[in-house]
Amino acid sequence: MAVWALGINHHTAPLDLRGRFAFALDQIAPTLHGLRDSLSSASGRHPGVETAIISTCNRTEIYCAAEAPALDHTLDWLAHSGGVSPSLLRSHSYSLENGLVARHAFRVASGLDSMVLGEAQILGQMKDAVRAAEGAGALGTTLNQLFQRSFAVAKEVRTSTDIGAHSISMAAAAVRLAGQLFEDLTKIRVLFVGAGEMIELCTTHFAAKTPQQITIANRTLERGEKLATRFGGEVMRLADLPDHLHEFDAVISCTASTLPIIGLGAVERALKKRRHRPIFMVDLAVPRDIEPEVKQLEDVYLYTVDDLASVVQTAQAHRQAAVAQAEAIIDAGVQSFVHWMELRSPAAQNGGVVPLIQQLNSQADEWRALEIARAKKRLAKGEDIETVLEALSRGLTQKMLHGTMAELRAGDAEARAQTAQAVSRLFLRSHSKNGL
Repeated sequence: MAVWALGINHHTAPLDLRGRFAFALDQIAPTLHGLRDSLSSASGRHPGVETAIISTCNRTEIYCAAEAPALDHTLDWLAHSGGVSPSLLRSHSYSLENGLVARHAFRVASGLDSMVLGEAQILGQMKDAVRAAEGAGALGTTLNQLFQRSFAVAKEVRTSTDIGAHSISMAAAAVRLAGQLFEDLTKIRVLFVGAGEMIELCTTHFAAKTPQQITIANRTLERGEKLATRFGGEVMRLADLPDHLHEFDAVISCTASTLPIIGLGAVERALKKRRHRPIFMVDLAVPRDIEPEVKQLEDVYLYTVDDLASVVQTAQAHRQAAVAQAEAIIDAGVQSFVHWMELRSPAAQNGGVVPLIQQLNSQADEWRALEIARAKKRLAKGEDIETVLEALSRGLTQKMLHGTMAELRAGDAEARAQTAQAVSRLFLRSHSKNGL
């Protein structure tokens, strides 16, 4: 199987271009069906192609596995889905194959490729994407191995290094910027638009500053009320937002809307009612929730996810040592995945490596089952447990070494010498004190 990935992220593509390729979680399944159908209909493409899509504020990435790579076809399909030319997408995208795909996926899962170095949210987003691919029937053995290994590497990076220490999240960065504009955050009124994970995180950070008022505006009142109740806030319908926008000093928005929900006209009217007192606005949505023209208004301080990049980079220097440790863990993970891929290659299959491993495992399981059955019978008869365990271990040892001993005693001197070298290499390696 060949593995390939195609993507755009905050390093390679501007915000508005990323917005064209943002897929909501409920769009992933039908999108994957369309991608698989397109790849399967391509010339010579195997119908069992595996696919997965990761789509967040900062990236959209397609992961595929099939008998042969189809990067050009994947790029053409993605360009068409976003309504841009393949040449434009190619100039802002990156493509990877095999081991480089694993390295990239491992770095993404570990937070090394995020705008906020070491942030943990991306791992949950990747897991959501994998569940969506599984639900769509688009995930096979190869991609499942890739992502499960990504999660394992990410867990090791987070538990073995300080990569997450000192991190400044988008939510914390928003509070910091608001503090630069307003002298006293306890006197401001804050409106949160949406009720998803990012808004919940932002509300938590702002609530810690005890602002004068917290209000949640959401399409679904029930979900908005649940979040507002947690922080002693109020709730409003999203449809009522334009009439009340002037009441708020700070507006934080992050919804799944495909079109802006706060337009230039609404903000202009709000400013007029506020007699041009400033409004602090943060648009964390991709695509945008707030029309970009709003940024040109004199009394509006509008920040997007990309604008927050410089703020969240301030703690980067403190984490560089942890990055080196994380990269070493990722290197080991990549080598393991590539080795797994090699074992599944036609050359390995034809060379008998995989069938031999399967036969060895089967034989060992058969011996183990036989000795355990004998041990159980002896225990049932009331024999001493230490005696039974000694017999079990001796029986297994004899079975495993019988063939080796027979070969060492048989054949001519040259054959015995070759067998002795193989036995030494396989059984007499130097071991650590831990037996590893």
